[in-house]
Amino acid sequence: MKACVFPGQGSQFVGMGKGLFERFPEMTAEAEAILGWSVAELCVEDPLRRLDQTRYTQPALFVVNALSYRSRCDAGAPPPDFLAGHSLGEYNALLAADVFDFATGLRLVQRRGELMSAAGGGAMAAVLGCDSEQVQEILAQHGLLGLDVANYNTPSQVVLAGPEADVARAEDVFVAAGATFIPLQNVSAAFHSRYMESAMRPLAEELAAATFSAAKIPVISNVSGRPHAAQEVKELLERQLREPVQWTESIRFLLGAGVVGFEEVGPGGVLTKLIKSIRRSSAPSPAAGAADRLGAASFRRDHKVRRAYVAGAMERGIASQDLVIRLGKAGYLGVFGAAGLELPEIDRALRSIRSSLGPRGVFGVGLRSSPDDPALEMEVVRLCLAQGVGCLEASGFVGASSALVLYRLKGLREMGDGRLQTAHKVIARVARPDVAEAFLLPAPEHLVADLARAGLLTADEAGRAGRVPLADDLCVEPGSAGSGDSGSLALLLPAIVRRRDEVCKHRGYEIEVRVGGGGEIGTPEAAAAAFLLGADFILTGSVNQCTVEAGTSEDVKTLLQAMDVHDTDLVPAGDLFELGAKVRVLKKGVSFPARANRLYDLWRHHGAWEEIDAATRTRIERDYLGGGFEQIFDGPVRNAPEISSAEVERAQGDPRHKMALVFRWYILQAQHLALGGAREQRANYHVPCGPDLGAFNQWAKGTRLESWRDRHADEIADELLEGAARVLSRELRRLAP
Repeated sequence: MKACVFPGQGSQFVGMGKGLFERFPEMTAEAEAILGWSVAELCVEDPLRRLDQTRYTQPALFVVNALSYRSRCDAGAPPPDFLAGHSLGEYNALLAADVFDFATGLRLVQRRGELMSAAGGGAMAAVLGCDSEQVQEILAQHGLLGLDVANYNTPSQVVLAGPEADVARAEDVFVAAGATFIPLQNVSAAFHSRYMESAMRPLAEELAAATFSAAKIPVISNVSGRPHAAQEVKELLERQLREPVQWTESIRFLLGAGVVGFEEVGPGGVLTKLIKSIRRSSAPSPAAGAADRLGAASFRRDHKVRRAYVAGAMERGIASQDLVIRLGKAGYLGVFGAAGLELPEIDRALRSIRSSLGPRGVFGVGLRSSPDDPALEMEVVRLCLAQGVGCLEASGFVGASSALVLYRLKGLREMGDGRLQTAHKVIARVARPDVAEAFLLPAPEHLVADLARAGLLTADEAGRAGRVPLADDLCVEPGSAGSGDSGSLALLLPAIVRRRDEVCKHRGYEIEVRVGGGGEIGTPEAAAAAFLLGADFILTGSVNQCTVEAGTSEDVKTLLQAMDVHDTDLVPAGDLFELGAKVRVLKKGVSFPARANRLYDLWRHHGAWEEIDAATRTRIERDYLGGGFEQIFDGPVRNAPEISSAEVERAQGDPRHKMALVFRWYILQAQHLALGGAREQRANYHVPCGPDLGAFNQWAKGTRLESWRDRHADEIADELLEGAARVLSRELRRLAP
């Protein structure tokens, strides 16, 4: 993989951009119309000696960087896999990723340069030969508390910013400590420090008025050293004014993501030298390297991901498009939670994900079994096929369905050497060995024949169906599919691995079927245990619900952050209420579990709503339903998209079924209340989650991940996998003779 990087202020020199302005006269004219002065004359000749003045330097560099990237594109160079820029250069990286257009970026940079120039009176200096901890110790020891670290350029080079007098005094101190101290001559203020505070609000106003789009190529943020999430770009650009440039962390992230080539786009070669230094002194940590090797190499290869990890689908968009995009940009497989959403919502989300991740981007979509509404399954699958979705996560299935078979077999083709190549991957979440076997077998012949007769499969696709299993990957998840609790991962995973080995040996498949573990993965120790049991990959769920990117309310995230391992309970599943299926939900801070179970008990012991005593009916209508029983049935129940008209018609002559539909509506409505964050209805929040989140909360206490506002799905993946690698290494050392 390759990254393009753009330099910032300090890289300017007279003569930069020569030849570019003539090659791109339209962009040059557009720039000069916006700026009100000749950028070509300033850069090439600088007759008024203004090139080192911040208000001129920044827009001039932005234009030269932009023209340089345009020249690169016109020369036919392939697009990079990542983009990054140092300080001002971050705006060029965002421009290259199509977050904004050239004119918007230039206006923002022009305003930024004016604001930073106005905050003058400060100075900056580079300190070489000390790491960041040593620099902080020296500043504290000598009372140089007016200086901030502005840039972490390499592990042994930082830049300080602050009042001129403090910078001057710091020179003797650092020289005495054996460091090299270089005052910077081509900056005019204390950039990336507390002294930029006055510029933040005006820049925020300028950013707020600008139109931004989702990045088409991942862009690394100077503030976080990680890829920008779409909703954070403006905030991070504002914070960039006063927070240090995390260049070392940014390059280390890119190296860890598999970037092997860096191309500096713009004047000079400052960043190339910094990257070379970072590479020399930043050998990958053993944990990070080992984490890359956990699980099956074929999983990483086939799904085109960095690590054997899946963030599973959480329905109703809780596994949101932002979550999936962030994971995809970090090299992980995220699955969009499409279940429970209307088709137009799913369509918009998939278009957004594809736009952000690009045509080669990796992501999946959750497909929930709908035996009572097979047409819904088929509509979702058709949409996924139309949108080029390469992976489905199947949940709640006990066997094949027509929609699942269509997705699996569509595009199945034979290569020149006779091997089969599938166009679509299926990850099946299973809780029992018999269900696992249904996915280990080929698609049922009668379903294949029906699809072929309907013209949905070609004769070739149908003819090859018997040579491939229904799924590529089985995720063993105790308690999945509304089964509540059905054993433990330690019991189920080895049993299903053995079943996999038997079936695949008997069938002689050309395609490898992998078995992963999920449902209990909330700590590095749990992840390590899954891999030790033989998991080819791991799948996480609840831990991702308590992140910035999760598509649920902030109020729910606050409740989830406070839960412990024991703070969940089993309640009736809304869509399988009358079958007695159970799902696990949050118990702490809400009354929903007790209320849902109370409704189920009443339904079991009464044949009609009128048989329940009057006091209980009044309490339920007031506290649970928020209206009269008949009123709820005639209004919300009839109009609920999750409840079919056939069921409503049946309820007219079946009072017990009528009661079930109203109680089901309460369970479904309680989930909408939680997603929307209706705090006055907090008692009725229905929040699906497992004890793995409670375990994660306890593990994260006292760390940077304690608050949900600091949790990001890709960083949780990193912590779990790298922590698992450390756990396995430690325990294996204990066993060594």
